[in-house]
Amino acid sequence: MPTTAPHPSTELLYREHHSWLRGWLRVRLQSSQNAEDLAHDTFVKLIESRVPDLHTPRAFLLTLARRLMISHFRHREVERAWLEAVAHLPDDVAPSPETRAIVIETLLEIDALLSGLPPKVKSAFLMARLDGLPYTEIATRLGVTVSSVNQYMARAIRECYFPDLPSPDFPCRDFPCSDSPPVATRLIKQLKHSSQPKFAEVGEAV
Repeated sequence: MPTTAPHPSTELLYREHHSWLRGWLRVRLQSSQNAEDLAHDTFVKLIESRVPDLHTPRAFLLTLARRLMISHFRHREVERAWLEAVAHLPDDVAPSPETRAIVIETLLEIDALLSGLPPKVKSAFLMARLDGLPYTEIATRLGVTVSSVNQYMARAIRECYFPDLPSPDFPCRDFPCSDSPPVATRLIKQLKHSSQPKFAEVGEAV
């Protein structure tokens, strides 16, 4: 698979701004290794973006770095929640490192899908899946009709399970929404109540 060759201006940007960006990241991550990794990934993203000219290179690099930091923090939160969810399992049934890596990546994808849903759609989905509330109760809590809740669930299920379908044209009233395994349910509940890193906390320029 061919790789994208860096533009000469990118090499100049790297020489002029890499050390500065790495220092900026090190202060916020409190880790030299993580700072080095994210600085490298930031310049990879810069190459992939193929921006012809940058009038404010540090501002653009900070934008890329902030996004990577948010992803880094979320990955760490998902991994922490997963480890807590399986901590009670006996050693003979505990997941292997390979399984752990696959599960965490899958959970990150699910988390990203849920994060992309409108607030009421996401709330309806979580209340049905995790709290086991009937649609009438969800409708009351959200201040909408039961028909709206059914539409929310159809959209959430389509986005999470059938993203290639053109429209949520199937009823989800009888969809098995309460059959999540106990470990998965506990994990998603932990993620539901976990705090996202605020943009301001990772976005202040130096």
